[in-house]
Amino acid sequence: MTRHRGRGMASINYPTGMNLGGDPSQALVHSNPSGKFTVALSSIDLGQGMKSVTRQICAETLGVPVEDVYVDTADSDTGPHCMGSFASRGTHRVGNAVMAAAREARGVMMEAAADELEVNAADLETDGRGNIHVKGAPHRSISTKDVAIAAQFKQGKTISGRGIFLVPLSDVDPETGEMSPATCYAHACLVAEVEVDDETGEVAMVRMDSAYELGRALNPRLVEQQLVGGAWMGVSHALYETPEPYYPDPAHGPRDFVEYLMPGPGDICPHDIAVLERPAPDGPFGAKGPGEMCANPVLPAVANAIFNAVGVRIDDLPITPEKVLRAIKAQGGARPQARR
Repeated sequence: MTRHRGRGMASINYPTGMNLGGDPSQALVHSNPSGKFTVALSSIDLGQGMKSVTRQICAETLGVPVEDVYVDTADSDTGPHCMGSFASRGTHRVGNAVMAAAREARGVMMEAAADELEVNAADLETDGRGNIHVKGAPHRSISTKDVAIAAQFKQGKTISGRGIFLVPLSDVDPETGEMSPATCYAHACLVAEVEVDDETGEVAMVRMDSAYELGRALNPRLVEQQLVGGAWMGVSHALYETPEPYYPDPAHGPRDFVEYLMPGPGDICPHDIAVLERPAPDGPFGAKGPGEMCANPVLPAVANAIFNAVGVRIDDLPITPEKVLRAIKAQGGARPQARR
């Protein structure tokens, strides 16, 4: 029995959203009398942190503390239109819509504050701590709470805003009809190191090193968590998960999550991540978002690492011990490749 080590690399680019029909998302922002703000969306947080990011985007645009913003992801009956939480579009598409809505609501808020302070709205600024004051004269100020009270009970105004983001229509090549389906792309490169047992066919992850370019990381901790979790989803797809052993024949399929194989805590390996920020011109504060791209480079990198370790190419996922052993036997034994 010999355990062979191999290293494989894969690089990808991944489109953010689509360009079909403008790929629209809408958002509504309004304040209540206490000066708190609600963002209404039909976009659903699938666990990727969209509520947190859109909350940050709204607060930054309004110029208020992030704790003064609540995000309500209702449903398509009560919320504004959204194409959906897919295609890694949430931060970019929904974030832009929230920014537009918050910008409109901020305009109303500043006009209401200007009426109370008897100045021009252009002479006011927010401090990010829940106050609006005259530029160069911070002693002349009013809280966003008092502005909201005055707007709704004195001035008869609703501090609210509507926002929509539409992707500009793509140019069409007159000769081929070709169009561009996306406006921006995220990029990634990942190196996987594995250990392959040539007697059992078992593949063990040794370590991963990766670099992700995703615009601007609006919430670095959330980005890191998503990249780590997404990479292990990729490992799970590469080595473990399958709906049926003999797909599409449902015979002998897993009956529950005890039989459905996934990596556990003992399978986790060290993973070093570098986040590269290259702000997107059309992204909210330059963001694109990692999304599904987190898992994508792992699968080809693991397959390449197995080839580097024992010299077999397997392109049928998941790469199970049985497939590895059969491939090794078919070529007459393990043939480790040169490592660079």
